[in-house]
Amino acid sequence: MIRVGIIGGSGYTGGELLRLLVQHPEAEVTLVTSRALADIPVADVHRYLKGFYDLRFVNAEAKSVAEAADVVFLAVPHGAAMGLVPDLIDKVRIIDLSADYRLGRHYEEVYGPHTDPRDAVYGLPELHPEVASARLCANPGCYPTGAILAAAPLVKAGLADHIVFDSKSGISGAGAAPTATSHYPNLAENVVPYQLTRHRHKAEIVQELARLGTVAVDFTPHVIPSIRGILTTAHIFVNEDLDSDQIRSLYGTFYAESPFIRFNVPSLGSVRGTNFCDLFIERDDASNRVVVVSAIDNMVKGASGQAIQNMNLMFGLDETTGLWSPALSL
Repeated sequence: MIRVGIIGGSGYTGGELLRLLVQHPEAEVTLVTSRALADIPVADVHRYLKGFYDLRFVNAEAKSVAEAADVVFLAVPHGAAMGLVPDLIDKVRIIDLSADYRLGRHYEEVYGPHTDPRDAVYGLPELHPEVASARLCANPGCYPTGAILAAAPLVKAGLADHIVFDSKSGISGAGAAPTATSHYPNLAENVVPYQLTRHRHKAEIVQELARLGTVAVDFTPHVIPSIRGILTTAHIFVNEDLDSDQIRSLYGTFYAESPFIRFNVPSLGSVRGTNFCDLFIERDDASNRVVVVSAIDNMVKGASGQAIQNMNLMFGLDETTGLWSPALSL
């Protein structure tokens, strides 16, 4: 049984880790930390977990966490993980859900100073099987997950010249703390574009696609009045005249060993609560544009579910363990 510690368990991603891990047959959560909520029962904060956990939040130092766990999930704000990893890395395997280790030497260009510049494996299992041997796994951002998976096969094949990603995200992507963007009167019956050309997740998308090939990338995010989910439309401008069947065959071959990639008419309802990424592909016969639409649950495949998928690989389990379930479609 894999002993699991969660540092920062009071927020959305921490709660989602707990929800998913309660049904995992090979893992047991042994410790959940929160400085502000120390000694409060986990189920008093995450009320949907009533009857599933008897754990209380603790305010524990890294040494105590390492003694109680084989793997530690860091569900902490950006900038906090880099202060924790040095005390944990020699004792346990780590999956960091923040951005602290996703960008390597480019981190400071996007986020600011970094106190622990070390290498980590980027935890997108469909592209990085080396996750299995990682000590430190940098779990991808939610927007990059949907975007990269939508475009990777064409970029890898050298067929993509320019990609424009247009993404729509549910409000939970902003985190549990209320903001002007997440305030109900500002978002209900509305679509709000933000950081039109400068969103920090663009750096992840560029980095990962550059590992596959040379391509120009543009990205614009929007928030929509939905709790969960990200729908990304990738306008991929290609340099060869391939028909839709050829492109679909390319994608099918590329993802043949990826159980969480499905070719399906994408909708947020079809992936809600799951670790699937649904893809739909269509060639624009009037131009050199291929349209690929991806749908993920930002809290699962875009965060906590993908983190558990990475944990499964790191401990030699089938990557679907504890994650193979259908969506809450309504």
